[in-house]
Amino acid sequence: MKIALFGYGKMGKEIEQIALQRNHTIVFKIDKENSNSLAKEQLKQADVAIEFSTPHTVIDNIYKCFEAQLPIVVGATGWYNKFEEIKLICIEDKQSLFYATNFSLGVNLFFKMNEEIARMMKNFPGYEVTMQEIHHIHKLDKPSGTAITTAEKILANQTKKSNWSIDKKSDTDLFIDVVREDEVPGTHTVFYKSDIDEISLTHKAYNRKGFALGAVLAAEFLHNKKGIYTMNDLLNL
Repeated sequence: MKIALFGYGKMGKEIEQIALQRNHTIVFKIDKENSNSLAKEQLKQADVAIEFSTPHTVIDNIYKCFEAQLPIVVGATGWYNKFEEIKLICIEDKQSLFYATNFSLGVNLFFKMNEEIARMMKNFPGYEVTMQEIHHIHKLDKPSGTAITTAEKILANQTKKSNWSIDKKSDTDLFIDVVREDEVPGTHTVFYKSDIDEISLTHKAYNRKGFALGAVLAAEFLHNKKGIYTMNDLLNL
């Protein structure tokens, strides 16, 4: 496939390497230095776009791809306040969108495990649920998209908490402790604590390769499809 790559930071470079190993071609790379020169005709040279830019540019990039009829895989986070609007346009205009807060196979299994544990722990109100996410100091959004997805899955499967928060204001808030530290690729932990013990479930990424591979697999999956897809579709979870 011919891939257009939005965002050429550490993740973009990792995606490029994985794509080349899988015999794809990167037709062009869009970063802050050349984003203003991007034309619709350029986008039409590609078969699919992979978007890992920033919360400030992702929405504009999605619309540019829609205008060019270019399927897009979105890994950037911080844009979900516009999701319903983008979803409606994608469906009405028969566009192609694959989105995920995290493309790692392990993280998506982590999501499913947390759903099951939250349903189980609903019957044990003596346990207080909290979360922690740790990422590198360059990460712009807070909390991470992965942390938000984890929190939303917990909230949907219990009755004790009603919202998530990074600065706990109420006992009904699911508190997410946000840590920015060195070059940590990503660590997410859910804690269930009582007066007598603690249960925790952790996903720790050792590098970015799992995220990059998942993004390229998503691009392969999305090629020649219309509609909206997620990792659940790709992994048949």
